[in-house]
Amino acid sequence: MALLVTIAAVDTGVVPYLSAILNSWFGMNIDPSKHSTIMIMTLALLAIQTILNITGAKMMGRIASFGSWIELFGTFGIAVILAAAGFNHGFGFLFSSEGAETVSTNSLGVDFHASWWTGAALVAVLAHAFIFYGFESAGDVAEETKDASKQVPKAMRQALLAGALTSFILIAALLLATPSDPEGYKTATSFAGGIPYILSTAISSSFLRDILLLAVVFAFFSCGSSIQGASSRMLFSYARDGAVPAAKSVAKVSPRFHTPVNALLLGAIVPLIFTLLVNITPSKDIKIGFFTYPANVSALVSLVSFGVSGIYLAFLLTVLGALIARTRGWVPNGHFTLGSKGMLVNIIALVYLVVMFINMVLPTGLASPRGALFNLDWVTLMVMVVIGLLGLIVYAFAKPGKHSSSK
Repeated sequence: MALLVTIAAVDTGVVPYLSAILNSWFGMNIDPSKHSTIMIMTLALLAIQTILNITGAKMMGRIASFGSWIELFGTFGIAVILAAAGFNHGFGFLFSSEGAETVSTNSLGVDFHASWWTGAALVAVLAHAFIFYGFESAGDVAEETKDASKQVPKAMRQALLAGALTSFILIAALLLATPSDPEGYKTATSFAGGIPYILSTAISSSFLRDILLLAVVFAFFSCGSSIQGASSRMLFSYARDGAVPAAKSVAKVSPRFHTPVNALLLGAIVPLIFTLLVNITPSKDIKIGFFTYPANVSALVSLVSFGVSGIYLAFLLTVLGALIARTRGWVPNGHFTLGSKGMLVNIIALVYLVVMFINMVLPTGLASPRGALFNLDWVTLMVMVVIGLLGLIVYAFAKPGKHSSSK
């Protein structure tokens, strides 16, 4: 479920960048915040991604590989171009809070009660949660990978290292390129500004800006395509074992393309249904039991908040299970093992996941008139509970244990 939510998050996330390109190239006036714009662009992206995924893993492998190179060169290209244009800040800027802990100097209008470490820093570190996930998708296509036991761990390590390096360079360059004047800085660090605004103020050439935005769009497209491919393979594997409703239909493989077509179609239809939630945006606070659903926060934003937290919960349970197994004498084998350091790494990983998971879902009481993401409070946790209950219902109807034991 979290992977399907992530597809919706990625494909809707590309809308501002794609809108900026279309507005520049064709003199259009597309508003990326309009619900109709989000729906049309997401539908178009999902259609293209699904068609390409259906044609086979080899095609998607080429797109993913090309996308990785585009992301790599695009990242370094943006950093080099911004550096050549001239940064607006020195490197010491990266280690300053710039008044983020105080509501009067915070561009998002969030009051961290003058606390840097227990306030702004805990929010800022959430960026790492978005960066360091997705690497596990290599395991989702392991059955279609030659020498998977060796290649999959290698791909995961490379994805983590590449993600860390490119993200650090890109984010550092964008931060250093933010306008130094108060109004420009405020716009650049708000939801209304962001990357397109920073590029437009730092780079005078519209052609160059469009090329860089195009690289960003393709990176989103490649990411969404890969996640759809990975989620469909996971759904197919569950269906093959009879662990989901309508398993026989979902597990069908195209005789022509040798791909799980029905699983891929679900990987397009479900995210599209999720995208429809953008139309549900209450204008007033809604009291639901002991918590309040905030005004002007769409149901899509609330659901997308589960995308990363749901994946991290899966990581957490897997690492916890591995640690319990180790204490009972389990010794991993295969081409890649951690050897004697396995237990220590397992414990460190579990501590990190627990802390990060709590940081993601714990209601903080923070609120902002300009930043909807800070107004979720109990919503992320409640979405997780609802999806968990739905999962239990599906589990009860599918009876995966009964199907598996019969084979």
